[in-house]
Amino acid sequence: MKNFLGLIAALGLGVLIILALNGNVQYHEYGTTADRDSEAYLDVEFGEVPNQSGPANIVTAIVADYRSFDTLGEVTVLFVSSLGVALLLGATKPKRMELNFHPNFMLKVGSRALFAIILMTGVYVIIHGHLTPGGGFPGGSMIASSMLLLYLADDHFRTKVQGFKALESIAGSLYVLIGLAGLIGVGTATYFLQNFLPSGVVGDLFSAGIIPIVYVLIGLKVGSEISGVIDNFLTEEGV
Repeated sequence: MKNFLGLIAALGLGVLIILALNGNVQYHEYGTTADRDSEAYLDVEFGEVPNQSGPANIVTAIVADYRSFDTLGEVTVLFVSSLGVALLLGATKPKRMELNFHPNFMLKVGSRALFAIILMTGVYVIIHGHLTPGGGFPGGSMIASSMLLLYLADDHFRTKVQGFKALESIAGSLYVLIGLAGLIGVGTATYFLQNFLPSGVVGDLFSAGIIPIVYVLIGLKVGSEISGVIDNFLTEEGV
């Protein structure tokens, strides 16, 4: 019954937040830049710089397109760091570390409601990284911070570590496969991680070619890896 009431409260709060944001005049509707196609967008906004990828966020164009290979290296660095923590702190019989305090019912229910808000915000930031500031790294960190919240607010909570490991592996593999698709000449691509999908219309959710896909994979990979690090730091050897 308590879990059901907590779920109802979380859903109600989520609906209120969505309604409040939907009626906010500060947020522009999708399509407000539909009169500008991707190829001409940066010419209009930034001078003699042709836009070959299509995102409305120029930082995203650099991070996930022009220097996407370097971004793949950054994700690899995070993977190596996560692997090092797992090798140093991983236990053969892990159990949840005992904390010096025991959260009450209100803290547990409130944290789960806040968990949903943080998680959905992280997903939003990841999906809209090619339209607004954000993307895979900050969105993935938000997802991991929601897991940290549950760890701190519930002394019995423990994530499904194996699921995170599988998600991290799949996301990283797909990132490399997308790069190889460009290398073998899919579409008009001729080199590794080249954008081979249509760039679409700037401002549309489905635009910018492979960039939204890459950002989603980066977000999933970053979120799962940092969540795994959190789990390693908050577990100990069982008896």
